[in-house]
Amino acid sequence: MSDQIQFIVEKLNQEPFRKNYNLITFDSLESVQLLQLLNDVLGEIDPKHAVDIREELPEQTAKRMLSLLGILKYKPPGSISNLSAFRQGLVTGSKPVIHPVLHWLLQRTNELKKRAYLARFLVKLEVPVEFLQDDTVADINKQYEELMEAFKNLHKECEQLKTCGLSTGEIRRDITAMEEEKDQLIKRVERLKKRVETVQNHQQMLEIARQLRLEKEREESLAQQKQEQKNQLFHAEQRLQRAQFQLKEMHHAVVDSKPESLLKKLEEEINFNSYLATEKIPRELESKKNSTYFLQKVVAEPAMSQSDLNVLEVKINEVNAQINQLIEKRMMKDEPIDSKFSMYRQQASIISRKKEAKAEELQAAKEEMSSAERQMLQKTSQAHELEGSEVLKGDEFKHYVNKLRSKNTFYKKKRLEIAEITAEYGILQRTEELLKQRHEALQQQLQSIEEKKGISGYSYTQEELERVSAVKSEMDEMKGRTLDNMSEMVKKLNTTVAEKKASLAPVIKELRQLRQKCQELTQECEEKKVQYDSCAAGLESNRSALEQEVKGLLEECAQEESNYHYINCMKKNLEIQLQRAKEEMKAYVSPDPQERRKAIREQYIRIILEQENLGKKLREKQKVVRESHGPNMKQIKMWQDFEQLMECKRECFLKQQNQTAIGQVIQEGGKDRLVL
Repeated sequence: MSDQIQFIVEKLNQEPFRKNYNLITFDSLESVQLLQLLNDVLGEIDPKHAVDIREELPEQTAKRMLSLLGILKYKPPGSISNLSAFRQGLVTGSKPVIHPVLHWLLQRTNELKKRAYLARFLVKLEVPVEFLQDDTVADINKQYEELMEAFKNLHKECEQLKTCGLSTGEIRRDITAMEEEKDQLIKRVERLKKRVETVQNHQQMLEIARQLRLEKEREESLAQQKQEQKNQLFHAEQRLQRAQFQLKEMHHAVVDSKPESLLKKLEEEINFNSYLATEKIPRELESKKNSTYFLQKVVAEPAMSQSDLNVLEVKINEVNAQINQLIEKRMMKDEPIDSKFSMYRQQASIISRKKEAKAEELQAAKEEMSSAERQMLQKTSQAHELEGSEVLKGDEFKHYVNKLRSKNTFYKKKRLEIAEITAEYGILQRTEELLKQRHEALQQQLQSIEEKKGISGYSYTQEELERVSAVKSEMDEMKGRTLDNMSEMVKKLNTTVAEKKASLAPVIKELRQLRQKCQELTQECEEKKVQYDSCAAGLESNRSALEQEVKGLLEECAQEESNYHYINCMKKNLEIQLQRAKEEMKAYVSPDPQERRKAIREQYIRIILEQENLGKKLREKQKVVRESHGPNMKQIKMWQDFEQLMECKRECFLKQQNQTAIGQVIQEGGKDRLVL
């Protein structure tokens, strides 16, 4: 909660609020003052809410704030689960309600400003269903929704244009350049068409040329595929040679080395790889992630102008000044510094840096070794391609032959020895089997004799007793030896301790003097360090003041330079307008009628005359229409009356026909009755 209040106070002391609060004054604010402060923050987000709450009722204030917080999508914290309790706390200005709202608003002020601006146009007005039955209201509501969608699309396009950073001048230049290239290409095509039309069978030749172009494109694609397959084959051969070389090295390592050396080498590799996996690579990955996050954040933000950069630099300078002030305050307090811990920390940091440097050197050496191995494989493959295989010459061949002969004789000797050993092994194995059989037979006989005598297991018990007694005698001997050794060791330790005490007595005296001197020097060093830090802080503050002054002068220079460029551009525009006016005057005064027609005044005069003639014709036509309007309207009225008259006659005729038909039916029915 204290961190939250401290954040609120820091934000309120900055632009655009500048309240000059501290933790005590902010905590002592009354409920009305807290509500006014919340209203000021909401007014900064949405200017419509910049009002004085004393001029409106508390219920109106709460309703207005709740509506804006709902638009901004604020959710009350978990401790305030009931909306009525939150509303009551907002009306009364309760600190547990106001403080979280202020913290949430001040954390994302720019985002909420944008949301409030969009809410003015995107919050849909709910029209009752019974009103939508009217066609006029329904059409207006439909137009309202279409305009809202159009606003959404335009806002998205505007944001994209802000972030893309493309200038309209560059786009226009590109468009004009592409149009010029298009015109040139069209002209070239037309010239080539005119040349080709004079040639006989030009359509057939064009078809052949098209087929030739297609075949060339196909040939290029096939050549590209062939090159890709060659590259893949070359890479596969390199991988095969590398694997063979690694296999050969592993065979040599297994043959020439011992298990202890192999284990030691594996332990070193495991330690190095574990250091890379647990310390170096995660640290580098974290740094890369941080840099990627900041880069993505920079890319997502809109393009920054020079004023934004200046504001950021001012903020950085303010933070640096605050840091220097805190350092000076800490130095003034003369806080004790644990020199031993600082020395150990420095040593640990130095060792860690050395470790990182050695790890990087080892990794670079491994990469260099792998590149050298790749080069060696390439050279060997080139040698095999040129000569087929390695050829031994001269003394090397003789040495190779002698080596083969000696190995052959050695192989034959060893083979004979192996044959003798295998034969002897077979004899010994057979002897062992016979002895085992004889031993089993004797054991069975001994067990049968013991069972007959009633002392079964006697031989086994006797063997165990002999074995235990032998082990006991050995243990007694070992105990006696260890006791003698321990007594001798104690005597030696006592003598060595006495000798060391005698030899260390003068050293201890010197060490006491040196410790006292070290304490005096340490105290003097701390005093000098405090003086140095205070002097450095003063110089740093002077440097920051000078940097701010230089920065202000640079900004003033940039402003003057921009003014100069603006005036220069205005001057060029006026010169162009003056030149156009001179050309117009020259064309107007020129005796040549062709030149005079090009003048803008003549063109406008000609257009005015044409429009006047057109107006005269239209007025005459209007006069004719007005004169004939009365008779025409009378004629239309007469035709309408005539049409109504004819319609009445048609209806009367139809009614008469229906009546005559009904009378005939009635007469026929009466005749039938008379006949009956």
